[in-house]
Amino acid sequence: MGRDLSALFDPVSVAVVGASDDPAKYGHAIAAQAVRANGRRPVHLVNRRGGTVLGRPAAPSLSAIGESVDLAVVSVPAAGFEEAVDEALRCGARAIVAITAGFAETGDAGRARQQAVAERVRAAGAVMVGPNCLGIADNTTDLFLASDTFTPGGVALLSQSGNLALELQLRLAPHGLGFSRFVSLGNQADVTLVDLLADCARHEGTRAIAVYAEDFGDGRAFAEAAADAGKPVVLLTAGRGDAAARSAQSHTGALTTSADVVTAACRDAGVELVATPRELAVVLAGLSGGRRAAGRRVAVLTDGGGHGVIAADAVEAAGPAVPELAEPTRQRLREVLWEQSAVANPVDLAGMGEQDPGSYAATVAALLAAEEVDAVLMTGYFGGYADAGSGLGGGGTVLADGEQEAARLIAARHRATAKPLVVQSMYPESPSCRTLAAAGIPVFAATEDAARALATTTPRALRTGVTPLPPPASPLRESGYLETRRALEAAGLAFPAAREIHDEAELRAATAEFAGPYVLKALHLLHKSDAGGVALDLAGPDELLAAFREMHARLGAFAYSVEAMADLTDGIELIVGVNRDPRFGPVAMVGLGGVLAEALHDVAFTLAPVPADRALELLRGLRTAALLDGVRGRPPVDVAAAAEAIGTITAFAAAHPEIAEIEVNPLLVRPDGALALDSRAVLA
Repeated sequence: MGRDLSALFDPVSVAVVGASDDPAKYGHAIAAQAVRANGRRPVHLVNRRGGTVLGRPAAPSLSAIGESVDLAVVSVPAAGFEEAVDEALRCGARAIVAITAGFAETGDAGRARQQAVAERVRAAGAVMVGPNCLGIADNTTDLFLASDTFTPGGVALLSQSGNLALELQLRLAPHGLGFSRFVSLGNQADVTLVDLLADCARHEGTRAIAVYAEDFGDGRAFAEAAADAGKPVVLLTAGRGDAAARSAQSHTGALTTSADVVTAACRDAGVELVATPRELAVVLAGLSGGRRAAGRRVAVLTDGGGHGVIAADAVEAAGPAVPELAEPTRQRLREVLWEQSAVANPVDLAGMGEQDPGSYAATVAALLAAEEVDAVLMTGYFGGYADAGSGLGGGGTVLADGEQEAARLIAARHRATAKPLVVQSMYPESPSCRTLAAAGIPVFAATEDAARALATTTPRALRTGVTPLPPPASPLRESGYLETRRALEAAGLAFPAAREIHDEAELRAATAEFAGPYVLKALHLLHKSDAGGVALDLAGPDELLAAFREMHARLGAFAYSVEAMADLTDGIELIVGVNRDPRFGPVAMVGLGGVLAEALHDVAFTLAPVPADRALELLRGLRTAALLDGVRGRPPVDVAAAAEAIGTITAFAAAHPEIAEIEVNPLLVRPDGALALDSRAVLA
């Protein structure tokens, strides 16, 4: 069930330590908010000088209150922070909101102080948000312990930025949305993002969870909690650049950026990942109605050709499709529209809206009723007739009245169906559009926002969840080519026959054990092909010996591997790798491999381990997936065998936390199975 945070969000009593009459101090803002709910629970103000704060008696200390305190907000200088926390615990506090800064964000010494305080809090059976946070609020329990007031609603915001909360509130207001909870995460010394996410998932007053995080802490635990939330989770994060890939020693590491990792984790967990506060608000607005489309087929309704084609492009860019409508639906549209109207999709009223505003409602009704339509986007001028400043409206004309009636009819039709409807209007604040918004229909000014919101209601790439990590296996002590290969073979991955050799005598002995053609590899190189440390398709012992002498004279390796040359006929080379991310743990990469892996960059990512069925989906999602099924006369390859091999490699990597990077490149997939031709590992 996760940690008990009841004292944090619905305490029996509250004390604000550091309450002040000085508007420049944060304790003043917190105290002013806290007393707004004085009727819900006792609220005590504490100032070391005593006297009064905000016209109310202030105790000089928590102990002086004379009764236990359930939740203490600590907003005092850093020098007095530990003493204030210890006193709160002695007074029975089960929860602490630590506003005070000057800890882990300042360096190692501050981090050590922070850790010591967190340990004392946990030992006392209490919980602490922060330090270095901006407070919390819970509109469902009248708990106001942040500096600002938040409009009530169904969104829980867990954020590392206070200003973001204020911006999001402004952006959500036109959609009638507000907050159930707000938590400033701070340094997460005790209560973490994962703890809060799990608690908000259980909270009846929360319908969606919005997160702004720069530091996930345990990213895999975040993904697991989001996958289990049972409610929409929308994530805005920063710092998703590719700096982490610069020091990578394998193709897998070089191709894996932080953005890839976060995107993969969000997709696996079913989290909506956004890039800006505006997109965060758009997605929350799209999710607010709770409607989910059965498929990805969208009908676009417009009153102008330009708006229609732009909206269709925006919808397809966001993910859903805009297919042609079936003939029965077209016929129904012809019955309610006039001759010049387009009915294929986009559906264009072509001026009929000015003749009969009711045609908007009739067309929406027909599209929502169509079996081949999963969702509808209406775009263009609707709203302009009833907008006093539009030039055609005026608020009292026949067109304005007709549009208002059409809005009421559209709202009624929307209530009668489960299909999503989203609107883009040049006049989103017009009376007609406000009628739609009041009925729970999201209305936007920008076409791309409407398309993005609609996309949130349609089925996305299959949410797989997060596969649990296996128990750690006995760690690898050596990560050389042959050691890694033997470990993978023991795990069940197939390789060609191979022998380690050091001189010509051992080379001749190897040729007696298995027939050519042969491959010769130098073993001291991480990227053997790049340095000329691989010789392929050596027909027999004589060619092998000549290649050995040339390579040894040039590279002087301490050892070599003689291997049976695989039959490359009709084969496809893949790359399969796992890179261990410091936040999300093992992350798998699957793509087109061989020497062109980095050049083609046709790869997909997911959290490891990867079951075979999930691996199959990754392979089918590659841009070059058609190659797997055979092209230009080539036979299809054994994709199921490739998926099983991916499962074996990623399970092995996930069970070895000491491995920073591991890859099999290439994994040769032929019509009759899969064979690993090369592998490498880098220990952490």
